[in-house]
Amino acid sequence: MKVLLIDSNHSVLHETLQAAGFHCDLFWEKPIDELKKIIPEYDALVIRSKFKIDKAIIDSAAKLKCIGRAGAGMENIDVAYAESKGIKCVHAPEGNADAVAEHALGMLLMLFNNLKRADEEVRKGLWLRHENRGVELCGKTVGVIGYGNMGSAFVKRLLGFGCKVLVYDKFKKGFGTENILETDMQHLYNECDIVSLHIPYNNDNHYVVDENFINAFRKEIYIINTARGKCLKTEALTNALKSGKVKGACLDVLEYEAVSFENIDVSSLPEPMQYLIKSDKVVLSSHIAGWTHESNYKISKFLAEKMIKVLKAH
Repeated sequence: MKVLLIDSNHSVLHETLQAAGFHCDLFWEKPIDELKKIIPEYDALVIRSKFKIDKAIIDSAAKLKCIGRAGAGMENIDVAYAESKGIKCVHAPEGNADAVAEHALGMLLMLFNNLKRADEEVRKGLWLRHENRGVELCGKTVGVIGYGNMGSAFVKRLLGFGCKVLVYDKFKKGFGTENILETDMQHLYNECDIVSLHIPYNNDNHYVVDENFINAFRKEIYIINTARGKCLKTEALTNALKSGKVKGACLDVLEYEAVSFENIDVSSLPEPMQYLIKSDKVVLSSHIAGWTHESNYKISKFLAEKMIKVLKAH
């Protein structure tokens, strides 16, 4: 069987597939039009984010048995249509769960302790201690929305900081423990100091964080988003930052990212994004929460193993 690797990945991915007896072609730099012409020759595809597998691509690929997404999100694959055609879609969210959890925690600590501002000030010769007095994470109530690989990994880290953790997952039940309260959104609205998103992007989750969501919280809150940019309405966040309803935000993802996540559209950034850039209440990063050297290897290794299992079943 032939596997087409459309996006670049750690070499362990194609090496593992080849060791299992599959032929791999690494067409990482091919233009999309050229890739569309050769896809019908392959039994399996590996993508990351630059290529969308839609109904037209699926219909053109009569030999296709498996689509592998090197990462967590599956929004660039029409999974329902692919699986209706007998094509198994697999991904590797286990591979970057630790990376995302550590990054989210790092951003939060950076925000709470004014590290970005203090670092810039010291480099300019300013030694402002009182102005940079921080906030402790210990004792805070954190609401985690989504208890999959990412959410559960983040919760594990929070418990070590003495936080009270409330978790809501729309689809998962029975995961609560002595230290993790499995609950509903109303409980999060009533109790949380911090809320963190760990959900996929789909139609139901488009702008799930909007004005109504933010205003439903009883307290002033901090927001963390390491999920997908369009899960959060930036204008609603900036208005809440201005009013004080949101005390701060940690954003690894932005609604203004390019579809491939490889860049941001700087040609016409709207006013809400300009506000975020200038605000010291916000910590920003470039969709790198799951982008560690270790996760690069783990994602590729886990995905290869899952694809082998699917392909060997044929």
